[in-house]
Amino acid sequence: MDIEKLISNYREEKDVAKKISRLREIISICDHHYYVKDESLISDREYDQLFAELVELEKKHPELITPDSPTQRVGGEPLKEFRNVVHNKPMLSLSNTYSFDEIIDFDRRVNDLLEGEKVEYFTELKYDGVAISIHYENLLFKLAVTRGDGFSGDDVTLNVKTIRNLPLRVNEVSFNGISLRNFEVRGEVYMNYNDFLKINEDRIANGERPFANPRNLASGTLKLLDPKEVAERPLRVVLYYLDVEGVQLTTQSENIEIMRKMGLPVSPYSKLCKNIQEVFNFINYWENRRHSIPFQIDGIVIKVNSIQQQERLGTIARAPRWAIAFKYEAEKATTKLKNIILQVGRTGIVTPVAELEPVKLGGSTISRATLHNADYIEELDLRIGDTVVVEKGGEVIPKVTGVILEERPDWAVKFIFPEYCTCGLNGRLVRLPGEVAYFCEHPECPWQVRRRIEHFASRNAMNIEGMGERVVDQLVTLGFLRNIASIYELHQKSQDLINIEKWGEKRVHNLLKSIEESKKRPLSKLIFALGIRHIGEATAKILALKFGSLDALMSASEQELMTINEIGEKIAKSIVNFFNNPKEREIIDKLKFYGLNFEEKETQFSEKFLEGKTFVFTGELSSLTRAEAKSKVERLGGKVISSVSKKTNFVVVGENPGSKYQEAKKLGVSILYEDDFLKLLNEVPLDSNQITKTDQPTLF
Repeated sequence: MDIEKLISNYREEKDVAKKISRLREIISICDHHYYVKDESLISDREYDQLFAELVELEKKHPELITPDSPTQRVGGEPLKEFRNVVHNKPMLSLSNTYSFDEIIDFDRRVNDLLEGEKVEYFTELKYDGVAISIHYENLLFKLAVTRGDGFSGDDVTLNVKTIRNLPLRVNEVSFNGISLRNFEVRGEVYMNYNDFLKINEDRIANGERPFANPRNLASGTLKLLDPKEVAERPLRVVLYYLDVEGVQLTTQSENIEIMRKMGLPVSPYSKLCKNIQEVFNFINYWENRRHSIPFQIDGIVIKVNSIQQQERLGTIARAPRWAIAFKYEAEKATTKLKNIILQVGRTGIVTPVAELEPVKLGGSTISRATLHNADYIEELDLRIGDTVVVEKGGEVIPKVTGVILEERPDWAVKFIFPEYCTCGLNGRLVRLPGEVAYFCEHPECPWQVRRRIEHFASRNAMNIEGMGERVVDQLVTLGFLRNIASIYELHQKSQDLINIEKWGEKRVHNLLKSIEESKKRPLSKLIFALGIRHIGEATAKILALKFGSLDALMSASEQELMTINEIGEKIAKSIVNFFNNPKEREIIDKLKFYGLNFEEKETQFSEKFLEGKTFVFTGELSSLTRAEAKSKVERLGGKVISSVSKKTNFVVVGENPGSKYQEAKKLGVSILYEDDFLKLLNEVPLDSNQITKTDQPTLF
């Protein structure tokens, strides 16, 4: 590849359209070599210069911008929610095993079902990532969908489009004389381990919580609604499946080569095995070398190589008969337990953490490990000074799984949970009957203040923009925030906030504006935001609808709470204990004084006239989000479900509806377009002619 010649030709080109086309080709080639082959054809500075030139040329000639241009990887406004997409074929999960004997049984079953035919196996590393389905149309990247429940998943096209090692246009490849222009590929979205560590280092330096492992980070990143945020994280994708409608492909090994020729990222670590012994050799080879590669794996995938044989073997339950995953055992090491310290979360839950003598495990040095709770320590009979067994699966912080009793020193000390939290506020550590965890009951415990404020300000709670982990940590450290109520005192300190380094008037104005807007959030959001143990979003909605005001909820007894179907004894006790805490009541009084919404204003309907009615949504609504529409239906007594059946009352159809629309028409379910749905929410009776009917169902 003479990249310098390509660049020279681009410089000499006079025709603008051809010049832009040549420049796109150069950048795409450089991207492929850098992100797929891990080699640089040009310097970073020269690449940045070429990319900037492309941006400038397209800015001057927007009519020449194409969907596959490298400049189009990131764009568009943040989404309100992800669209659900049905998979063409189910995305099956694999059966797992840790035993060579079970691999032998797998081989025997395959050979028995194929009645003695010759069988070859294709073996691949099992990347520890997030399953993804990607569609190309006319060689262009078109759609990306998560695995979801295996039958349908989330449309994450804009997020996957930001992944730099995935080409937006593939090379044209023919198979048996057929051009493969429209197809589906599947694989794993993952992150290299060093990239993951760098992100965690930055988060820790900024006072933010580190991510647990690369897989969790990749999964969480794909769920972000803003593609610009996704683009800032170095996700990668590896592909292992190819499906072309109407084309009978032959083998897994050949499919990998086809994808490689297309320019798609496939694993270089795979092997075609002639027999099961070669499979075992491959497994053993990588068990000793899995930490030498730049990403995490958790085993080896073994597939029957012949596609025709795969189809004849078929599936059982949700797993194919023609494939199995061999999982490596979690790695273990022994070391000394130096001490046990306590960490406190946002609800006050106290988690014991082991401080260890540093030990090498899974390619990294381990000095801390989770101990879960007091019962776990008791079950292990764990004592400070013990020699312990440390195990590491996919987590960065591993766990202590055993004690070598014969090496216990005479001076080993049994750990006893202290009576008071280390917060310095005399917060008692209490353990409720039937609970495994201790928690600090002081609401201003500095260990939990940060987490509580973060939760209170989060998107699904009071949705205070500009108050993320880093800002909360900074404001708590500087003394501006002591508890959730102190958020609403910040407007009195606006000048002091402006004087914080890198803040300024505009940033402070935007934050205070968002804080003021949060006062209007529905009661259900406030109940969830308070951080009451065991109270999630759904339970908060139920409580808001049932009691109508926070004052009524605070006065409720355990018995009254337990009359609600969804509220059990544990939740009832948690609610009563929370509101009986004088410190919590003091904070709530302040929230009321500052003008937060303490009443569920949307419960003033004459009746729950959607009681007993079920709704399914498909397509994008323009006037409200899917979550808002669901909430409104539930407030009126209705229920939102995910799939269409004859018992479904209504299918609400927005723009670009999916297969649920066709299913509704087929089954004769009433279809509501957005205008009709909005009229229904406002208790406006609908004409019989205003509902699209495929049968003759009535509204009620």
